[in-house]
Amino acid sequence: MPLTLKVNGKSIAVDVPPDMPLLWVLRDVLDLKGTKFGCGVSQCGSCTVHVNGHATRSCMTKVADVAGADITTIEGLSANGTHPVQRAWQDVDVPQCGYCQSGQIMTAAALLAEKPKPTDADIDAAMSDCLCRCATYVRIREAIHLAATMTTNAPAPAGRRGGER
Repeated sequence: MPLTLKVNGKSIAVDVPPDMPLLWVLRDVLDLKGTKFGCGVSQCGSCTVHVNGHATRSCMTKVADVAGADITTIEGLSANGTHPVQRAWQDVDVPQCGYCQSGQIMTAAALLAEKPKPTDADIDAAMSDCLCRCATYVRIREAIHLAATMTTNAPAPAGRRGGER
């Protein structure tokens, strides 16, 4: 029996086993490749999506458990890459290899939805189990602070901008 998912604002029926991980439904059935497979055991964060607005690891989430929930992938965060977190990621030049970035961005967006003006401690706590192989953690924190200013129209914090090193 098909399950109905609401992915990026669209209701979609999928005929998959109910215990299939959401990650594989998104990538292999719905062809949404932005959500990445990293570890498969919910430890790295590369597979993070939003389920009802909360950052959720899709590699360990059974598709039946999210039937009817609002699921947002990196493709659905904004239609054209203009979400404040995506813009800040570009302005600060966060990505290197880029593999973890969709999970990092989705986690950061969920944090800012919950705490529009996070402290360094808030950011560190929220992002602590999102692993970055290239260790761009300082730039990730800076980008989250910048995104917070974009969403609140507050002045940007002083510091490096636009890829300055």
